[in-house]
Amino acid sequence: MVGDTIFGFRQRRAFKKMLGNSRKRLYRMAYSWTHDPYLADDMVQQTLVKALNNQRQLRDMAAADAWLFRILANCLKDHYRAKREVLLGDDQVRVEYVTPETETQEQQLVENVRLAVSKLPLAQCQVITLVDLEGFTYARVAETLEIPVGTVMSRLCRGRAALRKTLLDAKSQLPNEQAGTITRIRQLRDSHG
Repeated sequence: MVGDTIFGFRQRRAFKKMLGNSRKRLYRMAYSWTHDPYLADDMVQQTLVKALNNQRQLRDMAAADAWLFRILANCLKDHYRAKREVLLGDDQVRVEYVTPETETQEQQLVENVRLAVSKLPLAQCQVITLVDLEGFTYARVAETLEIPVGTVMSRLCRGRAALRKTLLDAKSQLPNEQAGTITRIRQLRDSHG
């Protein structure tokens, strides 16, 4: 009996530490999906509360990332349902949020990519950020978002094609010295996998 209590205590402590370590990643993902820092923070708070309240549902700590991102995705769905702004379809376009111009080319590159991602429908944005930013497998994304693997693949393909077109269009409108930063996206992506 005493051994079970100690194991339970250690397990709970490890779980809370894992939640603390996941907060920044959850926020980054929530922000990339919502483009609203306050809403992203609210979604992360809700995710952490739900995770704490339902920690016994997590059977394998190795699956914690997918479990947390699934809770985050469900919190976002619940938020939009509550506001009657259901954004589940691929054919709906995200509202574009304008950000201040940055001073360096690296910051400009990041802003161009963020802007291009923000124009994607939420469903494509979720898949791209989970696969390309977080490195999730297609199967893990399918499990996280509760959709078939084929849907993950088609959303990823359409999302990447839309990103490519948006970024190439942006490149053609920039002065020559700034256009080189857009070309680096392909080089960075190819070098990372």
